[in-house]
Amino acid sequence: MSTQSALLKVMSDAARKAARGLNRDFGELNELQVSRKGAADYVSAADHKAEQTLFEALAKARPGYSFLGEERGLIEGTDKTHTWIVDPLDGTTNFLHAIPHFAINIALQREGAIVAAVTYNPITNELFWAEKGKGCFVNDKRLRVAARTRLDESVLATGIPFLGHGQHAKFLKELHQISQRVSGVRRFGAASLDLAFVAAGRFDGFWERDLKPWDMAAGMLLVTEAGGKVTSADGDEDILEKGSILAANLDLHPAVLEKLNLAA
Repeated sequence: MSTQSALLKVMSDAARKAARGLNRDFGELNELQVSRKGAADYVSAADHKAEQTLFEALAKARPGYSFLGEERGLIEGTDKTHTWIVDPLDGTTNFLHAIPHFAINIALQREGAIVAAVTYNPITNELFWAEKGKGCFVNDKRLRVAARTRLDESVLATGIPFLGHGQHAKFLKELHQISQRVSGVRRFGAASLDLAFVAAGRFDGFWERDLKPWDMAAGMLLVTEAGGKVTSADGDEDILEKGSILAANLDLHPAVLEKLNLAA
């Protein structure tokens, strides 16, 4: 059984606290499906409320740390070496449609490196967490990336560009290169959980472009601490700056990257 450090406990407690509000709001969503604008406004309010809860809990536990959140942007703290990178609700569209697949994400960046991560799905009560050099876990169970070495036996996850976002033509080329060579491609609608599932060995790999730092920061550490490899979708290390990601085990990463390069 694993024991969380004081830092991980702070992050996990904050995520669970924010989750209580999201769970309540998720239960109300079916009532709001009739009015699209009403439901969207409701989700926006839920999102802001969750981020406020996270902001207050993390600021109380670690005063002075900077905070980069999806809703409020960057708030610089007095401690320039530490930044929380937070997404209070990844998978907003799922949430809006009462699909129980979304997550709260908290990552801690220290001097440019991600050193601690929490990704929490409140509906399944799965808390994925990792600390640099100490492994990756879901609740109390140690995680390892899948051991598959062949693309034709692999299931990969991705994100499909949608209205007003992303490079649709490029994505279709990449999908064409990959889908004919793998056992399956999945699109679940929450990048953070896709990465957590790679860490857990449920997916063999994941790639997506046009992401934000808060979509990827926690999942990057989960995968590497579970023994996987993470780069940008072009194969370099500037993941948060480039806004794209490719995560897989050490055998499959180069194979997937080769297929993505063919689509370039």
